[in-house]
Amino acid sequence: MTPDDAPADAGERAASTSSLLPFFRPQSVAVVGASRDPLSIGYRLIESLQGSRFAGTIIPVNPNAGEIAGLRAAPSLSAIPGPVDLAVIAVPSSTVLSIIDDCAAKRVPAAILITAGFAETGEGGASLEARLREKVRRHGIRLIGPNCFGLMNTDPSVRLNASYTPAFPPPGRVAIASESGGLGLAMVGAAHRLNLGLSAFVSVGNHADVSVIDLLEYWEQDPATGVIVLYLETIVEPRRFRLIAERVGRRKPIVALKAGRTRTGQRAAGSHTAAMANDNAAVDALFSQCGIVRAETLDELLALASGLSNQPLPAGRRAGILTNSGGPGVLCADRCAAEGLTVPDLSARTMSTLASFLPPMAALGNPVDVIGFATQDQHARAVETLLTADVVDALIVLHVSVRAKDNGPVAAGIEQGIRNARRAAGREKPVYICWMAEGDRDRTFTIDGETIPAYPLPEMAARVLSRAAAYETWRRREAGRAPDFPDIDLAAARALCGKALSERGPGWLAADETRGVLAAMHVPLAEGQVATTGENAAAAAGTIGYPVAVKLASRRLVHKSDVGGVRLNLMDERQVRQVFEEIRDRMKKDGTLDDMDGVLVQPMITEGVETMIGATRDPLFGPLIAFGLGGIHVEVLGDVRFRLAPLTDRDATELVKEIKGYRLLEGYRGRQPADLQAIENVLLRISRLVEAAPEIAELDLNPVFALPPGQGCLVADARVKVG
Repeated sequence: MTPDDAPADAGERAASTSSLLPFFRPQSVAVVGASRDPLSIGYRLIESLQGSRFAGTIIPVNPNAGEIAGLRAAPSLSAIPGPVDLAVIAVPSSTVLSIIDDCAAKRVPAAILITAGFAETGEGGASLEARLREKVRRHGIRLIGPNCFGLMNTDPSVRLNASYTPAFPPPGRVAIASESGGLGLAMVGAAHRLNLGLSAFVSVGNHADVSVIDLLEYWEQDPATGVIVLYLETIVEPRRFRLIAERVGRRKPIVALKAGRTRTGQRAAGSHTAAMANDNAAVDALFSQCGIVRAETLDELLALASGLSNQPLPAGRRAGILTNSGGPGVLCADRCAAEGLTVPDLSARTMSTLASFLPPMAALGNPVDVIGFATQDQHARAVETLLTADVVDALIVLHVSVRAKDNGPVAAGIEQGIRNARRAAGREKPVYICWMAEGDRDRTFTIDGETIPAYPLPEMAARVLSRAAAYETWRRREAGRAPDFPDIDLAAARALCGKALSERGPGWLAADETRGVLAAMHVPLAEGQVATTGENAAAAAGTIGYPVAVKLASRRLVHKSDVGGVRLNLMDERQVRQVFEEIRDRMKKDGTLDDMDGVLVQPMITEGVETMIGATRDPLFGPLIAFGLGGIHVEVLGDVRFRLAPLTDRDATELVKEIKGYRLLEGYRGRQPADLQAIENVLLRISRLVEAAPEIAELDLNPVFALPPGQGCLVADARVKVG
């Protein structure tokens, strides 16, 4: 869905990126609110800048101190003789606006506002933040914060630590943006322990001006950054985020941890789709569509950052596993299978090579178990043999410490094997190590400048490989397109929705109105007639032809089957009349007769797989499109996946393939496969409808019978809610 960049878009992006340069490459940094109190944030900011050996000039600003931490202090920004590229502000919130005015007078292009007391504190703080945003934009100042932890750039020519922690990570290729200062601190602190090199770190705070989206665009062009890591609590401007993340993701992996997975995003819902849609489903859909690698935990986030930044992407999903203990090898193989990876059989030639140097009791299959007392040379030759095997796309090496004195030789053997393979045919294959050696957990693996990630548990290596393979598959695919349909009548569909909304207010459309909306979109509807009397129902059945289905038509009752409102396989006029009366009597007994608009008479559909297609409107993300197995068990089975509208043809294809019941659509145990192209076509038409008709709040097509190839599909039941 990524559009071609027009020259104006490219120019605007370049200007935005250029405006962030003073944050990352300042010549001079003024700390406004610097203090001589070692416990104050103002002092810690100075201490951090000095501790990182910042290459530029540091100017403390304090009207009551002539010197701070050995540096000459200025009483105000205006008193500083030369230019100031970056102001780091740590003053009470009540004085922040006047400091921004001082920045404007001094022509400071960028400011980091550490100070809290803004939108995070309530209505008064939100009002102050709105004034702050208006002021920095009027002055043309770029602002990170407020309520943030600071910023780092590890480039050896800059060495900027504009934060209030002295921990300064090693340089590397990973840029981190965090909406939590505390979690950001944890990630920076873990960088040394995990041998994870960072290019930059930004705590965005309340993102009153500079947002994660701005940072994505900056790091897209930053040659020092190879992987972008995000900790998100909110997603600002989801549509713009999607466009930019998809473009950036084709060049550099984006790994994200999104908080709030269990918070329900929908209120009481009337449709199957809305009942199953929540914040997490929307985030999953967004990340899937723009190629973001989603982490489940902080450990996984850091593991993915290490794996993606230090190793090549795998060409496929075939994992070779080398272990010195059977149990961890089995656990790793199990996790590989659960993650959609394969652990292929090795060729006879590869197994013969392994047998030539491994002990007789070694297991030569995949996983390869070299046994606990394999020597340094045996490890080296086994690693090289597996890494250069044609059936392997990546190698996972597992080591359990048998004797502490063996750890060094085993590590040396692993490194030598990787080195030998890199010189041969294994250069483009990733390697991940699981190092289960108590007392030796801090061991790092670096070979000719290449870092090999080491994880404490076998499952994590499999997880990282699976995510890397999925990202590479996404990156290689062609970008999708959102097709238009010349046969649709959006004006007619909107007119029907608008008329119902104006006449009755928010609510469900009548059956004939729903059929009219879908007919305007050329969605394939099963033949059907709405009848308001038993006589009319029998006449409709005679026209349609027996056997027929009779279903309650109601704008208020959501689940017809719950009130006995669905009757199937009616074979004659007598049964149709009887069923009509039974439904009416049930409604009368329940006191809901006024909710009965009539019945819908349809032919029985005996072929195909029951699926469902739906849409709901998320207040933040906009329209969500759903697809899954259908029928009355849709919410029980929960086999439904989501995507954000507008769908591309690629989105529609992947949405269908992701459900667990996809095997039924492919053809299962002698049954014919389904017409997948027809299902995808309906998905795209519904996406187009809900994009163009904001009056539609919810929509359910259930069941949609997916017929055999060439026969299309048929919507047997549909509901549309306007609001």
